[in-house]
Amino acid sequence: MNILDVITELSHEFGADRYVRGGGGNTSCKNGSTLWVKPSGTTLAALTPERFVALDRARLARLYEMEPPSDASAREALVKEIMEQSLLPGSSGRASVEAPLHDSLGFRYVVHTHPYTVNGMTCAREGRVACEQLFPDALWLDYIDPGYTLCRVVRAAVIEYKSKKGSEPELIFLKNHGVFVAADTPERIRSLYADVIDKLLAEYERAGIDTAFESAQLATESTLVIDRRAICRAMGRNDLSIAASGAFDVAAGPISPDHMVYAKAFPYIGVPTVEGIEAFKERYGYVPQVFSFNQSVFGVAESEKGAVLALELAKDGALVEKLTKAFGGVQYMSDAARDFIENWEVESYRKKQMN
Repeated sequence: MNILDVITELSHEFGADRYVRGGGGNTSCKNGSTLWVKPSGTTLAALTPERFVALDRARLARLYEMEPPSDASAREALVKEIMEQSLLPGSSGRASVEAPLHDSLGFRYVVHTHPYTVNGMTCAREGRVACEQLFPDALWLDYIDPGYTLCRVVRAAVIEYKSKKGSEPELIFLKNHGVFVAADTPERIRSLYADVIDKLLAEYERAGIDTAFESAQLATESTLVIDRRAICRAMGRNDLSIAASGAFDVAAGPISPDHMVYAKAFPYIGVPTVEGIEAFKERYGYVPQVFSFNQSVFGVAESEKGAVLALELAKDGALVEKLTKAFGGVQYMSDAARDFIENWEVESYRKKQMN
């Protein structure tokens, strides 16, 4: 089996709901000259060998030779340009923004996901301490804005790690983000993931925390019709798609970039009104995509797929927040981190691709 077939198989395996939601996560494989990486905005589960974006590693390496602009927009525009110049003939699509990070890791295969079991630790106040105890050979990094900044910080941290321990880390945990698993064989990738998940599940069991998602029974259809009308009336729209679930404790703030992209940072709590929506928009700068009221939770979007994704990420966020109780409780992303994600062109592109 060639390396593209292997990474495709791994992408399908780790594209399951227990590892990623929506278009989250990315995978790659490489040889001495070429990096093949997942296209931005696609799902791991839907990847085929020919859909991977092929990049010239020598050209991509120029990203680490330049002095990046201090302005975030200018910096990301330059990175996008160099990545486009690195595309090999015959490749189409837009490479994952984390392609340079994948390239800087020496291992043949890299599988990056956002499992709720892992984010129960990475989104927790005492996540770093827990990581050091459970995974002493892993590299932990506090929250870093995704994109080029993340790539540079990880690269520097990996170089330092290697200078101290003689080899690169196979596990990299990113606060409020997820985990990178890197190895030269698919068997080692699977073994590392199994060990991570098993150890964290044992911690949740020890803390008496059920790792299953829990919600109240779905309301009757007649009640849901009334609630959907209330949302449409408050939003001043009759053409919205609305997905519904029984009530659950929605996360009160931004859990991770993925949650923000598909479900926004904050939910609307309470019966929606025109005045309430206007106040929400004025406070946060956007209309809500998740509503919680009358013993139900709703995902709201322009399309049915978007509404389902909003609700799916709201459920995932609620489960992550519950799991963080094993490690001191949830720690939301900062206002600065939230502002970056909300205004980042890359994430807007990713969301459009999924809708």
